[in-house]
Amino acid sequence: MNVHLREIKAAALAMLIIVGLCVNSSRAHAAETETLVVAGGCFWCVESDFEQVKGVIAAESGFTGGAVENPSYKQVTAGGTGHFEAVQIIFDPAQVSRAQLLHLFLRSVDPTDAGGQFCDRGDSYRTAIFVTDPAQKQIAQSAITKAQAALGRDIVTPILDAQTFYPAEAYHQDYYKSSEIVLTRFGPRTKAKAYKLYRDACGRDARVQELWGKDAPFTSGS
Repeated sequence: MNVHLREIKAAALAMLIIVGLCVNSSRAHAAETETLVVAGGCFWCVESDFEQVKGVIAAESGFTGGAVENPSYKQVTAGGTGHFEAVQIIFDPAQVSRAQLLHLFLRSVDPTDAGGQFCDRGDSYRTAIFVTDPAQKQIAQSAITKAQAALGRDIVTPILDAQTFYPAEAYHQDYYKSSEIVLTRFGPRTKAKAYKLYRDACGRDARVQELWGKDAPFTSGS
């Protein structure tokens, strides 16, 4: 009986050790991640682009930079809230750096356009990079300087102090790969198909390819 009890206790102790190791591993992984918030026009497109990048753990569509708490998509796109459509990118800096992500970002948008992006016009569709401290600001400024030199044109994408990031409604998350059916001007389509039709019609990839050529990271021609 005593031997059996000792075996039970030993098994329970082993299980507790395993659970503890898993919890510590999870905490360590969480501590190793970093966040980058950028605005690049339609957040569906930015989310789609950056979820392809090795080292990016997640990309979430949302809003930031405005004065209204927890705004809706309808409020932001109507104008007047001051928000940008933005994407919060969670990444593993051991696999991809902030500088590398910003290099990709600036070459995936039209950073010379101060009035919006591609077919989407207005303040909520402007580009921006959001930073939380001087070190992040320096990295962002270096990325802009290098992109400007490579492009040979003035870049108007601002570096702004980070504000609260509000996730967009569930409807907008992972839009580009969703099989949910929505009604479009072309008739019923999956969100994934509707997204592709929108992106093509908006001219995003065509303009990015025109600007950046082989350096455009997410277009079919790169």
